[in-house]
Amino acid sequence: MARQQRSKETLCPRQVLGLGVNGKVLECFHRRTGQKCALKLLYDSPKARQEVDHHWQASGGPHIVRILDVYENMHHGKRCLLIVMECMEGGELFSRIQERGDQAFTEREAAEIMRDIGTAIQFLHSQNIAHRDVKPENLLYTSKEKDAVLKLTDFGFAKETTQNALQTPCYTPYYVAPEVLGPEKYDKSCDMWSLGVIMYILLCGFPPFYSNTGQAISPGMKRRIRLGQYGFPNPEWSEVSEDAKQLIRLLLKTDPTERLTITQFMNHPWINQSMVVPQTPLHTARVLQEDRDHWDEVKEEMTSALATMRVDYDQVQIKDLKTSNNRLLNKRRKKQAGGSSASQGCHNQ
Repeated sequence: MARQQRSKETLCPRQVLGLGVNGKVLECFHRRTGQKCALKLLYDSPKARQEVDHHWQASGGPHIVRILDVYENMHHGKRCLLIVMECMEGGELFSRIQERGDQAFTEREAAEIMRDIGTAIQFLHSQNIAHRDVKPENLLYTSKEKDAVLKLTDFGFAKETTQNALQTPCYTPYYVAPEVLGPEKYDKSCDMWSLGVIMYILLCGFPPFYSNTGQAISPGMKRRIRLGQYGFPNPEWSEVSEDAKQLIRLLLKTDPTERLTITQFMNHPWINQSMVVPQTPLHTARVLQEDRDHWDEVKEEMTSALATMRVDYDQVQIKDLKTSNNRLLNKRRKKQAGGSSASQGCHNQ
C-alpha cells in the first residue's frame, strides 16, 4: 500500500462528518483540484493498520466506499494514518427513507437495497474478509440524487477469515448475531445475521429485537436474540410477501451453520429476481418518521455502547507473574519472597 507524507500541502480539512469505530471522519478538499473528500484520522497502531489494510483490499469493490489515498503524518506529537476516501454526500440509508415524506417506499425498493448491500458483502467474503459491523450507520449514499449508489464503510472491526475462526465479541446491539453474545466461535455468518436485521427494518421500520429497559442491550433483549424470538406483527407485516419473510427466517437462524451463506442469499429469488418483487407500499417510511426521536436514541445507545460492549480479545494478553496485578498471585509472590517452602512447592507444580 502506498503511503505518503506532507498531507497538509495537499488536503484542507473542514467539518466533522462522523465518527468511525477507531477515529473521526472529516470533510476535506484537495487544495489543487478542489475535489471534496472524506478524511479519516487514525492514531497509528497495529489495529489501525489492520483497518487500513482491509479497507484498502476491499476498496474498488462494488458498493464499498473507495479509498483515494493514505498518508502517514504527525498529529499533536503522535504518528497518524490519514485515510482519504470518496465523500458520501447522500447520508445514511434510513435517513434517506425517513426523508421521503408521503412518497411510498415499496417492497421492491427494499429488495434492490438488500441486493446492493449483499453485493458488497459478497465481494468482501470472496476476499476472505468478514466486516463484522454491518449496520445502517455504515451504509451511506454517494449523493442526494435519485440514482445515488449505496456503499458500505468503516472497516474498524473487519478481519480475515482464512486462518482462524473469528472469536472476538465485537458487536453493535440490534445488529448482533446470537453466537457473538456467547463464547462460541463465529465467522462470516455474523454478517448474514446483520443482513437479516437490516432487511427486517427496511420492511417495517423497527428492529426485530429491542430492549425494554432503556439499556443498549438488556438481558431480555440478549435472551431474545439467542433464542431467535421475533415476529411479523400486523399491520406493518400484513402485506409483506412470504418470500421476504422466508428469507429473513433463513438469515436470522440462531445456529450459524444453518444460516444462509452470501452466495445462497444472492441466489434467493427475492434478491436475484428483485425486478419481479411486488411493489407493495410498506409502512417503513411512516414508522421511521413517527419514531424519528426513538431512532436517534437507538443510534446514540449503539454509539455509547461501543466503548463498553466491543471487547476485542485480540488486544488482551495473558500477563506473566511479574506484570500481573492479581491479588492471589501477589500473595503468592510475597510468600515466595519470604522463602516459604510451601509456596516454593506450589510454584514448581
